[in-house]
Amino acid sequence: MNAGRALLYLDVDGPLNPYAARPERRPEGYTTHRMKPEGWIAQHPGLPPPAVKPLRVWLNPDHGPALLALADRYELVWATMWRHEANTFIAPVLGLPDLPVVDWPTTLTPGPTGTFWKTHHLVTHADGRPFAWLDDELDDRDREFVAAHHDGPALLHRVDPRVGLREGDFETVAEFARGL
Repeated sequence: MNAGRALLYLDVDGPLNPYAARPERRPEGYTTHRMKPEGWIAQHPGLPPPAVKPLRVWLNPDHGPALLALADRYELVWATMWRHEANTFIAPVLGLPDLPVVDWPTTLTPGPTGTFWKTHHLVTHADGRPFAWLDDELDDRDREFVAAHHDGPALLHRVDPRVGLREGDFETVAEFARGL
C-alpha cells in the first residue's frame, strides 16, 4: 500500500452493480453482463458449473474513468465479496487495472455492536490511513465504530443499491479527499 494517499474502498454489488434495481428497469448508463465467478458457482452446490445460470451484473462503463480520476488522491482497493474476482470480471469492463483486494476471513460473522461485518476488517486494513468507503450496507453504527476505533479521517458513504454510483457520490468522495 502507498502510505501517501488515502484508501478508497470499493464494494461491487450495490455501488457498481445496482442489483436492487427492478429487473426490468436497468438504470440509465448501465450495460448488462452475464458472469460466472467462482463465488457465484459456489452458491449453487450440487450443480456442475456449466449448469449454473450466469449472474446478471449491471455495470456503468463511465465509472472506470471516474474512479481513475480519483486515483491521484486515492489508492483504489476492492472491498467486496467478489474478492480477487473483481479484478477478473469487473475491472476489465470498467477499464480499471488490477487493484489490491481486502482479503476477508472465510467465516463471516456480524461486526461488534451491530456493525456491518466488513467494518472492523476495514479499520484494521486501513491501519490509521485516511479512507473513504463506498458500500450499500453502511449505517450510523458503522460510522460510530470507525470514529471510535480508527485514528485517521474516514468517510463511510452509503450508495443506494437501486441506482448505484451517481455523479454526486463521486463529488462527495472527491471533496473528502480535498479536505485531507
